[in-house]
Amino acid sequence: MTESERQERARLLPAWNSARRRLADGPTGESVGARLARLAAEGADAYDLTGWTDVYGDEDGIVGELERRTAAALGTEAAAFFPTGTMAQQAALRCWAERTGSGTVALHPLAHPVRCERDALRRLTGLSVVHPTDAPRLPTAAEVRDAAEPFGTLALELPLREAGFLLPSWDELTATVAAARERDAVVHFDGARIWECATHFGRGLPEIAALADTVYVSFYKSLGGLSGAALAGPEAVVEDAAAWRHRYGGQIFQQWPAALAALVGLERELPRLPEYVAHAKTVAAALREALTESDVPWWLVRPREPHTHQFQVWLPYGVRELTDAGARQAEETGTLLFRRWSEPTGGPPGLAMHEVTVAAAGLTWSAGDVRDAVAEFLGFLPPRSSSRTG
Repeated sequence: MTESERQERARLLPAWNSARRRLADGPTGESVGARLARLAAEGADAYDLTGWTDVYGDEDGIVGELERRTAAALGTEAAAFFPTGTMAQQAALRCWAERTGSGTVALHPLAHPVRCERDALRRLTGLSVVHPTDAPRLPTAAEVRDAAEPFGTLALELPLREAGFLLPSWDELTATVAAARERDAVVHFDGARIWECATHFGRGLPEIAALADTVYVSFYKSLGGLSGAALAGPEAVVEDAAAWRHRYGGQIFQQWPAALAALVGLERELPRLPEYVAHAKTVAAALREALTESDVPWWLVRPREPHTHQFQVWLPYGVRELTDAGARQAEETGTLLFRRWSEPTGGPPGLAMHEVTVAAAGLTWSAGDVRDAVAEFLGFLPPRSSSRTG
């Protein structure tokens, strides 16, 4: 972290954390002591804390219990805990390359392994990547079926975060998976946020996971854990992946705090995600209404109706002025609507994007509250043209 980044963090965190009202709590809103105290209190409801701490992921300890509960939640034979999702997916895709005899993975160019892992698939595992489509959505069955290059594994990110947390319909997803099977390819789900997909698909997690050969899930995205991930699927594949976890340095001596936080997430947050998804639709609709009535010359809420409890908002301002406006609103009014903005992937200059998350803290917000907060937020921005589009 650079000195300027440290200064910005020191300025923004107090502003965000001082807000009395927010749509979701952030990961940096507590002191270390407060977070530890909360973990101990909540953990007692998720696991017997009178037992011993485990080492190296003892199957009779907290990590083993987390793996069993994860497999049960997804309806798979087994699951293995990993310190990061990056490592979990590299291990999974490497295992499938060995089993299929093909080192080529079909991935969307916006998928996490392509955009966020420093070319790890190629440099660490020796795999190559092909793209069935570059459209800002998951590939269709026709695109998978007609892909010009052969591949052994199709990896689908559910939801596709960079495109606005987008999901296909259930019929589209099943057709795409079937198209991969027609090409004798296996299917892996990058399900970091698969926990909140059940509402959109109208299916339970086991039915969704059953479409794929393996599924990766995150414990800190959506579930509010400290860190960590799991790979779930057939026992033989999970065991192979666990061996690669050890080779990659992921067999950590003590990782029970992260596992305990994940168990809390499975117990407390997972059952509430459908409620968050439903309320995100209310928040997004109110945002659209407020922006339509505003003088902002151009804006986008993407997707129009969220598929999960997260979605994007695009505005024609700079990243710094939007981030500063959100911090000032939090400081001066006690309402935190937006945190840090960023330059959107593939967007033209002069636009900024924010990923909105609706969780427990946001359930008390009415549509009117959202509209008022938007109008208030825009008041902290410099005036713009009065022409409107939406």
